[in-house]
Amino acid sequence: MGISKAVLFSEEQNRLASIAKVFGHPARIAIVQYLLENRTCIVSNLIEELPLSQSTISQHLKELKNVGMIKGEIEGPTICYCLNQDMIKELSNTLNQINKEFKGCCK
Repeated sequence: MGISKAVLFSEEQNRLASIAKVFGHPARIAIVQYLLENRTCIVSNLIEELPLSQSTISQHLKELKNVGMIKGEIEGPTICYCLNQDMIKELSNTLNQINKEFKGCCK
């Protein structure tokens, strides 16, 4: 969506679209799943786990961090990543609200 069209939608709609977009790549889903299982990681852990280069993994981590899905803390020369619990709750609440208001098929 072009920047000029984004202004036609609410801040919440734009934010949800950004979050949905970040899940549009299987590598990012794999990273989130890894963080769910391990609670934290450094990039070298993901390099061993995923069939991607370090630079590609770093780019995916950057995208996840930009929307707030993950947080990173510097520990010496490395960055330790974990899921952002507030973002997980926000996403869960949004999906629960959609499910609650869903009235069924149009038939």
